[in-house]
Amino acid sequence: MLQIAICDDEQFYREKIEKLLRKFFRGRDLQYEICVFSSGKEFLEQCENNVRFDIVFLDINMEEMDGIRTAMHIRSFHSNTFIVFVTAFMDYALEGYKVNAVRYLMKDTLDLGMGECMTAILQKMEIAQVTFSFLEGERRLYTDNILYVESKGHKAIFYYMESEMVTYQIYDKLDAVERKLEGCGFLRLHKSYLVNMKHICRIGNYTASLDTGDELPVPRLRFQAVKEAYVAYKGEF
Repeated sequence: MLQIAICDDEQFYREKIEKLLRKFFRGRDLQYEICVFSSGKEFLEQCENNVRFDIVFLDINMEEMDGIRTAMHIRSFHSNTFIVFVTAFMDYALEGYKVNAVRYLMKDTLDLGMGECMTAILQKMEIAQVTFSFLEGERRLYTDNILYVESKGHKAIFYYMESEMVTYQIYDKLDAVERKLEGCGFLRLHKSYLVNMKHICRIGNYTASLDTGDELPVPRLRFQAVKEAYVAYKGEF
């Protein structure tokens, strides 16, 4: 289910954005949920909101906690949320780059801009998702939210970030999983671990440290190759 948040201190625009979103989804075979917040502070009061939502529409000019600061807080959790700024002024381009905002929507042209904005986001999401038939059932996962995959016994265990860390299991070899995730930024540490380089903070002392606090071992014989691959990825990224 697609999770969408609207954060605006003006009721008129909260209702208008929600109305336009529901109009956009009408006739589309997509499940979605919309949550509405009247301030950045209200949004951030629940810690899970930092990683819960796929898309967040943020009014830039809110009192107490504006949209820019709210977005920076979301990004500090390495969230892959698509952030859309809603504003009456185009004076915040630099701040938008800092938090990797996907779009700016002008308040006086919301009717014209919403369709294109949502279409572009859904296209990006389609590229960044992959489906596996797990023991828990078929799941469509965002590749950015896969932290790492561990081979244990005859199973591959996926460590996946939703509102909290969850695991999914599949009877398959890590080689097959690696082939399916090819081109998505994953690095084979050794025979037991395939890690998402987006979540690596540091590689040193024969260990890959992740942004979740997890540490995965890197064999001595593969350490140099792993480190070079990670450095190359960071340079391209």
